[in-house]
Amino acid sequence: MNKAMRDIDERTNLAGNSMFELLLFRLGQAPGTERRELFGINVFKVREILVMPEVTVMVNAPPTVMGVANIRGEMIPVINLPAVVGCNPTKGLGILLVTEFARTTQAFAVEEVNEIVRLEWKQVLSAEGTGGGLVTSIARLDGNAENTRLAQVLDVEQILRDVFPREHQALPDGGVLPRLQLPPGTVILAADDSATARLMIEQGLQAMNVPYIMTKTGKEAWDRLEALSAQAVAEGKTIKDKVALVLTDLEMPEMDGFTLTRNIKQDGRFNAIPVVIHSSLTGTTNEGHVKSVGADAYIAKFVAEEFAATIGRVLAH
Repeated sequence: MNKAMRDIDERTNLAGNSMFELLLFRLGQAPGTERRELFGINVFKVREILVMPEVTVMVNAPPTVMGVANIRGEMIPVINLPAVVGCNPTKGLGILLVTEFARTTQAFAVEEVNEIVRLEWKQVLSAEGTGGGLVTSIARLDGNAENTRLAQVLDVEQILRDVFPREHQALPDGGVLPRLQLPPGTVILAADDSATARLMIEQGLQAMNVPYIMTKTGKEAWDRLEALSAQAVAEGKTIKDKVALVLTDLEMPEMDGFTLTRNIKQDGRFNAIPVVIHSSLTGTTNEGHVKSVGADAYIAKFVAEEFAATIGRVLAH
């Protein structure tokens, strides 16, 4: 096994133990301050890190797109990440992060890369409602230590939708999805920490005429599942009379999708409920690991037709 495959295998095993690796980088001075805050992205999304190559400026490119870079024969758009988040890179843009996200490849220009840290998902807290619209969560890098360093985990889905709105919309203009009929009284329980992803999921499910409950973390989904189970028991029913399917992201604060799926499949109350993983972590390695934790299907974000077809196929079984 070569080193690249060993690295992938090791990181996959981390995911199975509710852990992940976060690449930390800086974007320059934050607005109105001289502080240079830490930002993070899941290492699984990073294909490679390069010293800034030559970038060709493209006519009529979005304002935060610097142009394209020829990387190993592939023309990859280069996004000025400090410009997106409003930071001032006083040291310049010296590093390029080439990322694979939801079957797309793009590069982010950053000021500097610092380190890779290994974290448990419980060290990551939701940033929902804190005013950081481009941040999904805050990572406590030193655990529960009182003065722990903090890193902002960026909402790449929101960033890509802001930069390339036409390429990252839930439903193409005039798009129609097949309608599904769930068993009476049941819903799809969905979990995703990205506000943009939740909007796209909701638009997809609404187009399919499917009732749903939307949650923001794996823990919130698990708590809701347990509450629905208690309600079902009180009514003389089972959880299958309440929840037809669970749809979950993988990367979420507090409890990730791997843990949520494993909890469902190992619990006698819930293991008959199909679980579909809906993630931007694409690739055969991730898809294989999804099956190892018992998920019934995997969907890469976000292709509306594939989303609808997969849910329909799983529900039909």
